[in-house]
Amino acid sequence: MIQDAQGPALDIQRVEKTYKKGKVRALRDAQLTVARGSCFGLLGPNGAGKSTLVKILMTVVRPNACEGTILGARIGDKNILGRVGYLPEHHQFPEYLTGAQVLKYVAALAGVKGTDRNSRATENLRLVGMEAWADKRVGSYSKGMRQRIGIAQALMNNPEIILLDEPSDGVDPSGRRDIREMIRDLKSRGITVFLNSHMLTELEQVCDRVAIMHKGRVVQQGTIKELTEDGRRVEIELTEEHVAASLASKLGGTVSHRIEHEKTVIRLYGATPETSQDVLDAARAEGAIVRRFFETRPSLEDLFMAAVAEDATVGAVQNERTTS
Repeated sequence: MIQDAQGPALDIQRVEKTYKKGKVRALRDAQLTVARGSCFGLLGPNGAGKSTLVKILMTVVRPNACEGTILGARIGDKNILGRVGYLPEHHQFPEYLTGAQVLKYVAALAGVKGTDRNSRATENLRLVGMEAWADKRVGSYSKGMRQRIGIAQALMNNPEIILLDEPSDGVDPSGRRDIREMIRDLKSRGITVFLNSHMLTELEQVCDRVAIMHKGRVVQQGTIKELTEDGRRVEIELTEEHVAASLASKLGGTVSHRIEHEKTVIRLYGATPETSQDVLDAARAEGAIVRRFFETRPSLEDLFMAAVAEDATVGAVQNERTTS
């Protein structure tokens, strides 16, 4: 039953999944919220539980526990799947079919009227840049071409949300760039994109919000700006290491930002170029030469590594408490 057409595209809480009679916890209290019309990235290493979560959303895998909705319907309601597009991680199509035949076949399975299948196939082949290969058999396709056809088939039912599980896996740099452009185009059409990947730079370039998953837990989520705010800093690189050390020591109790130094670099956390001018003045007063002066934030890779390390520490403490 549809509950709220204006609510989030995806809103889930307390998702649990275990295997081998509870010995393997694939998902542990996972929770996510995805706004309509946005591009949301779920990142994590292989084995983090990302694909398991997507399969639960698609009713391929039954969870031990799950609360929430997708497009306003409860998770597990198969009636909503007609409005959802899906690209599995290891998808396979009959290699004797052509690209156009694959799309029409998938459209028929999705209940698309026969009169609409040809026009949608033509439109989606054009979208993914496969018009010239429409009548070639899938068996002759490269990995990148198969991924393009995979995205095209996921669009044959005109979905409101599309779940892409590792769409860039095994694709060359040129193909990854094209897939990024496709994702941006989908978003511009108002389609919600849920992108599941371990390729951090891909997510960083296209996603409005991201979540970091590790060992079945969502350990962080938010916009990249929100997640990197605490690590925002201004870096001042001087020519002399002893001057950097001296300035960091002198200014430590006088500036409003946390200050650190490493060799010739002074770091001001939470600062902006405008609020760092007093440090620049102090450096020049010491006769230092400023080699570089710039503002930076942690990359998504930095965030991921920090989150994984923190989660591993928390997990070790919890295990110690459990076994003691």
